[in-house]
Amino acid sequence: MTKPRLSTLAIIVAVLAAIAFTGLSGALLNLMIFMMIIALAAQGWNILGGYAGLSSFGHAAFFGAGAYAMAVLQTRFGVNAWIALVIGIALGALVGAAIGFLSFRSGLKGSYFALITLAFAEVARILANSWNFTGGAAGILIKLQTGLPYLQFADRRYFLLIALGFVAIGLLVSWWLEHSRFGAYLVALRENEQAAQALGVDVFAVKMKAIAISGALTAAAGCLYAQNYLFIDANVAFGSWISIEALFAAIVGGSGTVLGPLLGAIVLLGLGELTKSVSGGIPGMDLLVFGVILVLSVAFSPNGLVMLMKSLGLRAPKAKEA
Repeated sequence: MTKPRLSTLAIIVAVLAAIAFTGLSGALLNLMIFMMIIALAAQGWNILGGYAGLSSFGHAAFFGAGAYAMAVLQTRFGVNAWIALVIGIALGALVGAAIGFLSFRSGLKGSYFALITLAFAEVARILANSWNFTGGAAGILIKLQTGLPYLQFADRRYFLLIALGFVAIGLLVSWWLEHSRFGAYLVALRENEQAAQALGVDVFAVKMKAIAISGALTAAAGCLYAQNYLFIDANVAFGSWISIEALFAAIVGGSGTVLGPLLGAIVLLGLGELTKSVSGGIPGMDLLVFGVILVLSVAFSPNGLVMLMKSLGLRAPKAKEA
């Protein structure tokens, strides 16, 4: 399996950044921003579910932690948006470490780990929905203040560049994993945890680092979501929708690969938006498309679109020689 070069990643990021300045409409810019947010959340899921093989159904817990930290710190305490962003990312890592400590110390893995993450996210949603400090069911509305210090821009292209910058960081983290000893440990755990432990891998420590990194990236997506839409509530921040979209994007694009989450987010959301426009906005049509794409992906390309593209690229020269 060939691994993408840093130059390839730089070209991809540069092309996406250039697209933002090609005169796109406001609706398309908003779609691209949302794509980058989902791609970032999918990159977070990919660290844990793709490289380490610890599938999670509850990444909404990390996403919501970042989103609420971003909103609460600004509205309740007057904290600068950039500082709130850093704190939100750190909180996501801490939530990940807390869930990981309780889960991994108990020996949970497989479907049990997936369900316990879902349970944590649902408990967080219920608490946020009933606690006045987090705005309760009414949610939190962030004050509109345009300018770099507030991480809000009248020109949507600049927020897209910031979101793309975080996705670029996610690409670099994934690239580092594929070239580092820590990444090799994660893959070893995914393939055979008992064998990895027998070879001297500190399974608990490796898992804890993985879930902390995963939580930080996903929380960053939550922070950007809150600052982009300037409103969150419990059902948005801790809703199962984000866990599903992050999981779908990573699996369809190619879990355990550098480019898989980004490609999956672009394909899923792009086709979903196209379906809405073609169908006249019939409710649920985009979800139907998501389901069909997932089934087709599992049936015909179980390793994701990235691996499918690589395999087609490798086979083409052989066909010419024949």
